[in-house]
Amino acid sequence: MLEVDINDLHFRNPLLLASGILDESGDTMLRVARSGAGGIVTKSIGMVPREGYENPVIYELPYGLLNAIGLANPGIENFGEEIKKAKEGGVPIIGSIFGGNVDEFVYLAKKMESYGVDAVELNLSCPHARGYGMEIGVDMELVEEIVGEVKKSVGIPVWAKITPNTDSVVRIAKAAEKADALVLINTIRAMAIDIDARRPVLSNKIGGLSGPCLKPVGVRAVYEVYSEVNKPIIGVGGIQNGRDALEYMMAGASAVQIGTAVYTHGLEVFTSIAREMKEWLHRNDYENVKDIIGAAQVK
Repeated sequence: MLEVDINDLHFRNPLLLASGILDESGDTMLRVARSGAGGIVTKSIGMVPREGYENPVIYELPYGLLNAIGLANPGIENFGEEIKKAKEGGVPIIGSIFGGNVDEFVYLAKKMESYGVDAVELNLSCPHARGYGMEIGVDMELVEEIVGEVKKSVGIPVWAKITPNTDSVVRIAKAAEKADALVLINTIRAMAIDIDARRPVLSNKIGGLSGPCLKPVGVRAVYEVYSEVNKPIIGVGGIQNGRDALEYMMAGASAVQIGTAVYTHGLEVFTSIAREMKEWLHRNDYENVKDIIGAAQVK
């Protein structure tokens, strides 16, 4: 009932772990797979080990999370064993990568492919790492070049994760049209201030906002891109329960990624969301979740 296929990859359900939580270690990724996730996106991995920003890097808000990790990661040369371990979970593994230029993205994608990932996700949208992510992802010509060169260099599907921090997510999505799938969206640039300390709560000052408050923005982005770009879409942002996941899929997503809810609710969130989705589909006489993709699109 919940099985979906994206780029010839089969997912037992459309609930994927989003990049950035419990996905730097092969052991934790294996736990996520065994907890019911349909697929796993790894931590965004770069050319060299990166410590990221000093604490505090995460701040909880009543309506979501504010974070500026700074793309901390062990570096691509140290990640092969983690992928090998994660693959024991029997679900597709999507290797997330970030780079500062075209050559770095190509190299990282080829290394991820050599490690056995099932697809590669290009992080073109991190809102708080200087010289990476969003700073690259708002340049349409550079996005088009990166996606095109990576596509020519690997034989696995290429997913492009698009930034919402732009005046037109559709234009960026069209620039990434050579990708096999589009991931919408990453976090929104935001900040919070501790009025007693009279200073920003994060060491980097600016972070990325995620969680329930992001869902309407993500749903809107998926809805707009679905009608303009003929590519599978993976929706991300604020998914807490089955209704949230169904909303994204009715907007046009073929699958969704879950991040903040894993942080706030634990790994059981995958099974609870899957159960709620099945119950809704059964009540409404749908045999398969694929039947609702884009159902809310109206002329």
